[in-house]
Amino acid sequence: MHIWVDADACPKVIKEILYRAAERKHLSLTLVANKPLWSPPSRYIRSIVVGAGLDVADKKIIELMQPGDLVISADIPLAAEAIEEGGHVLDPRGEFFTKDNIRERLSVRNFMDELRGSGVETGGPAALNHTDRKAFANQLDRFLTLHGNKAQ
Repeated sequence: MHIWVDADACPKVIKEILYRAAERKHLSLTLVANKPLWSPPSRYIRSIVVGAGLDVADKKIIELMQPGDLVISADIPLAAEAIEEGGHVLDPRGEFFTKDNIRERLSVRNFMDELRGSGVETGGPAALNHTDRKAFANQLDRFLTLHGNKAQ
């Protein structure tokens, strides 16, 4: 199993949780972004810089991921595609996207996109808080406990 991070929009605190998990569990972690990002020196952590453009990082993740890999992203279309390819997707607030909930999430996302396109102010997501960070860390730990042994 490999962990792929849609790193451009991933909060720093979430990346730090992921760095520690990769080291602790000896798992490969790859940050994919359209600009160079700092990461701690590690044999388990690497970065891929992709060109600028809409969904370039998302496409690279889908191109490289394998069934059973874990993708960290709040991007709903990326999540849907990763699930279709057999991956697992965890968002930075600790929610897993699944075959059971991704269609609903896509519908809501598309509806909100249409509202914004027609000029309606929809606001953005709330700032990541301590509860979100804890939920993410707990879900990641549970997932890695169940699936992380397959990587070794």
